[in-house]
Amino acid sequence: MRVVKLRDLLQSWDAGAWGEPATDADGVSVLRSTNFREGGRLSFENEAVLAIDDMTLAKKKLAVGDILLERSGGGPLQPVGRVAGFWGGDVHDKFICGNFISRLVPKQELVDSHYLLYVLLNLHVSGQTEKFQTATTGIRNLQMKQYLDNELVVPLELEEQRQIAARLKAQLTEVETARQAVREQLRETNLLRRCVLQTAFNDLTDAPQKVLGEWAQTTSGSTPPRGDKRYWSSAEIPWVKTAEVAFAPIVATEEAISRKALAECSLTLLPPKTVLIAMYGQGKTRGQSAILNIEAATNQACFAILPNETWDSEFLHYWLMASYENLRSLSEGRGGNQANLNGNLLNALEIPAPDINEQHRMVQRIKSQLAEVDALHTALTSQQRELDALPQRLLTQAFDLQGKCLP
Repeated sequence: MRVVKLRDLLQSWDAGAWGEPATDADGVSVLRSTNFREGGRLSFENEAVLAIDDMTLAKKKLAVGDILLERSGGGPLQPVGRVAGFWGGDVHDKFICGNFISRLVPKQELVDSHYLLYVLLNLHVSGQTEKFQTATTGIRNLQMKQYLDNELVVPLELEEQRQIAARLKAQLTEVETARQAVREQLRETNLLRRCVLQTAFNDLTDAPQKVLGEWAQTTSGSTPPRGDKRYWSSAEIPWVKTAEVAFAPIVATEEAISRKALAECSLTLLPPKTVLIAMYGQGKTRGQSAILNIEAATNQACFAILPNETWDSEFLHYWLMASYENLRSLSEGRGGNQANLNGNLLNALEIPAPDINEQHRMVQRIKSQLAEVDALHTALTSQQRELDALPQRLLTQAFDLQGKCLP
């Protein structure tokens, strides 16, 4: 074993480059932070293809065994310092680093590239690179001098380094294979949940269809003026926003309004068992639904279906969940900056309305089936957490906090 600074294990290190988009087939592929993957791997999908002059390409062209270091560009809550090994491109050999990436060229006579990659990966996943970071104007930067002066404990023999690296590569590859399998199973459980709901309602071909607005009382809410403190203090009545309408029972809210706001701001105090639909919102929010388990008011973006004799609240909620994609499509292509649902569209919905006792029986069957899916999802999520933590444990077992190989 020997103690050596990182810089003494490197033949050279330099920053990447940038350029204009290439207009012909002679462009150079520039690898960025977006090409980094877990476990020190690189993806060659969506790399930037830029026009790089011959002199820059000759100086900065990546060679097999080079290590890429993310030295800048992370947000204030996203530490930089990720590393990846370059083992050759998948189509051609004209690759350089982007300008927020540094290229580290190991001295092949002193250190095996795979071994050094895993040492530096261990520094990152264990959080040690954070002591070499600064943040200016919301951007994280790696202090390269301090990073390169970091002392590592490295086996003298290259063969020993290669054996350690080969063992880690095999272990991390096995972990990644298992992680991908669990991710796929989790996607399948989401599909299974949707299948349970759709199958249940597809069987209602003979049930009567009733128009929502003709058979149930519906309403919406409002947002009291933020500048009027009388409407927000005292905070007495829960007030629901669309972000809280997320396919789960609502038992509490982030904000609350005063009784004065309820009386003066076109708000309705909604009873428990009211079904809510998010009429608009960012990302996946539009079209999501939820059941109120408390008395509450809502903002103007929530559509409320009050408890009624036509539909059991849970039956109605499950139907809305099964119809999520259809609800979103109702508002697509309607113009404006953002596709939104509205009261007219939702009140016009035709919804199956079997006998209320049949609705109760359906709800119990759906609950039972979804409980089994949820149990599987919970087990897979726990397994995913364990697998996500395993690479760091494997690296820690191979190296101590200073990169030393354990006996």
